[in-house]
Amino acid sequence: MTPDQIHIRGTLTAQKPLDSLTWLRVGGPADWLFQPADEADLSDFLKALDPAIPVFPMGLGSNLIVRDGGIRAVVIRLGRGFNAIEINETVTAGAAALDAHVARKAADAGRDLTFLRTIPGSIGGAVRMNAGCYGTYVADHLIEVTAIDRQGQRHILPAVALNLRYRQSDLPEGMVITSARFQAPLGDPEALHARMEEQLARRDATQPTKARSAGSTFRNPAGFSSTGRADDSHELKAWKVIEDAGLRGARLGGAQMSSKHPNFLTNTGGATAQELEALGEEVRKRVLQARGISLQWEIMRIGEATPTVELPAIELDTGEITQE
Repeated sequence: MTPDQIHIRGTLTAQKPLDSLTWLRVGGPADWLFQPADEADLSDFLKALDPAIPVFPMGLGSNLIVRDGGIRAVVIRLGRGFNAIEINETVTAGAAALDAHVARKAADAGRDLTFLRTIPGSIGGAVRMNAGCYGTYVADHLIEVTAIDRQGQRHILPAVALNLRYRQSDLPEGMVITSARFQAPLGDPEALHARMEEQLARRDATQPTKARSAGSTFRNPAGFSSTGRADDSHELKAWKVIEDAGLRGARLGGAQMSSKHPNFLTNTGGATAQELEALGEEVRKRVLQARGISLQWEIMRIGEATPTVELPAIELDTGEITQE
């Protein structure tokens, strides 16, 4: 069946613009946007959907560039029916639950998932990307996930089945994570909240948290995230090799590599997806020329490009450098 022929209890929208659903505020329309009411609604929809029609599970759009031509697929976006948090000996969170909210609720109950506090987005995306910060990753805590496949079948997958590694996982194509269960060590609630406040202050001091960005643009060539420790080496961090190539603050139209943190690609106002992606690709080219390092995108880029238009030249920033 086509999406509009399927009985649903959630919301189905044709030709839905996605720019308002991504943190970078760019992107063309999806053929369809489906927001299921609950897991059963999602399962029934996928079971009835023509298998030739692709699906794309989309979280909060915090680590995503949707190209200007949009997406020829059914975009599935989970909402209120998927944001419950249950805490006992372990922590179970719906895929739509905010990472920061899960960290706070766990801390209230004396459970330590503090590493999630500064990670943008929701639990489903965090699992897919094996998100982490300050040396701790989803893989260090994940027990299992619940997911629905393209045939509408429900699966409980142990963490080992996802082959979690630095910013990657092997979740089968089209499978939609609906919840995740984590082990969370005991901790003093007051101390856990204090640790999270320290992490937030450190993040806000070094990252453009008020800008329209999608978090880190490229994976660290070192193969791991910043540990936050005094002995952390920055030599093979993405921000450092971008800066060494003279690209801190580089601009292309409305797109800019942040002057505060050069591994943050930002929309300064009116940028197109084409400008953002083109700036990222130019950064990759110049870093390869300067350092012999091929940066790998951390931001996911999906959809169809519009016909290429002539882009302005890159402008380089000569302003004051902020230390990381």
